[in-house]
Amino acid sequence: MNTGSQMNTACSVRRRMVVLGGGESGVGAAVLAQKKGYDVFLSDMSCIKQYYKDMLNRYGIAWEEGGHTEERILDADEVVKSPGIPADAPMVEKIRERGIPIISEIELAGRYTDAKMICITGSNGKTTTTSLIYHIFRSAGLNVGLAGNIGQSLALQVAEKDYDYYVIELSSFQLENMYDFRANIAVLMNITPDHLDRYEHEMQNYVDAKFRILQNQTAEDAFVFWNDDPLIRAELHKYGIQAKLCPFAQAQREGWLAAYMQDDKICFDGPVAFNMEQEELALTGVHNLYNSMAAGISAGLAGIRKENIREALASFQGVEHRLESVCRVKGVDYVNDSKATNVNSCWYALQSMKTPTVLILGGKDKGNDYSEIADLVREKCRGLVFLGVDNTKLHSFFSSYGLPIADARSMSEAVAAAAAMAQKGDTVLLSPCCASFDLFKSYEDRGEQFKECVRNM
Repeated sequence: MNTGSQMNTACSVRRRMVVLGGGESGVGAAVLAQKKGYDVFLSDMSCIKQYYKDMLNRYGIAWEEGGHTEERILDADEVVKSPGIPADAPMVEKIRERGIPIISEIELAGRYTDAKMICITGSNGKTTTTSLIYHIFRSAGLNVGLAGNIGQSLALQVAEKDYDYYVIELSSFQLENMYDFRANIAVLMNITPDHLDRYEHEMQNYVDAKFRILQNQTAEDAFVFWNDDPLIRAELHKYGIQAKLCPFAQAQREGWLAAYMQDDKICFDGPVAFNMEQEELALTGVHNLYNSMAAGISAGLAGIRKENIREALASFQGVEHRLESVCRVKGVDYVNDSKATNVNSCWYALQSMKTPTVLILGGKDKGNDYSEIADLVREKCRGLVFLGVDNTKLHSFFSSYGLPIADARSMSEAVAAAAAMAQKGDTVLLSPCCASFDLFKSYEDRGEQFKECVRNM
């Protein structure tokens, strides 16, 4: 076990804050806690990147890597747990047994800022929607930060900057340890099975985690949600929602909608009313219509003028690793959708394909049910490439489809196999349905390797 800078014993009377996890979230929380007068100690079971070590040392924060010093951690008054650490991790269970409060980095940051919080969650679309809302706010000249699962740590920004608004992507993991935090605008894109291995394979546990985004909202706040999602509609009555409801949907129906599609136009009925032709939108595909609706509604709630919203929806550049066009090689288009880490996200990707498709999928399965994409695979796919350490479940599900199938244990093998299957005019789509951690460091690493392999063909 390696240990960084030593704690100042003269400050031992201060409240003791322990941070578990030395990545972006944890180090940001440590910096903020130190600035607010806590006696801070950061501990990580794995290795901490040099960039974060340098930051911790610059702020004089004590840290360790490669293991936990139990007595030091259990002496804390409060613990910030990084979202990637599961609730049943041995050290977390010991902390809980001691009765030490465990919070998230987002919860800590919320204590020390009066900025308006625009918070986005959902199983799919949250990164694109978060980025799109941020783009609209910045284009309108607002003083805004981007945080959460995307961008810089919220806690670090609160420590070092002074924004009027934060646009925050929140995973279910981040929502788990948030208690007093309040979203002024809460956006829930959808709920489909994901991370069920983290939630005891109980869908309701995952749903409950997502709906935590509504806690502490008042009548002054707003809840933006996809009205066509059956799970969301079934859960709405359970939470005593006080916030203004701003639903969006694919088509107009009984009851008020903040946005909907009609005659190839998005119709925004509130809080800022205007129409926008679908072909004017920078983002294409049905899923991106919903992302654009949610973003436009959120911007309107913040008082942004319709002219600014319209212009920003038309100029947005998209999100890396989400249906990202890489290049065309020998008449075949290659699309990087590495961020599709669940089945529903892959469904949206396949649904948007206009040509025969060779699909690369596989990785660390999270309790996936592939039946959701079964019809689209039959309809759209010319072949399948299974990219993973253990492809048994994929073979069991798809082998009867009569499609060419290849196994790959590296990205170079996967791209070569897909290229061999594809014909001129086809698309090769990396949309894995799974987490990346069996073969790759992250979905970003997986997507970067895909792009590199394709460009080297």
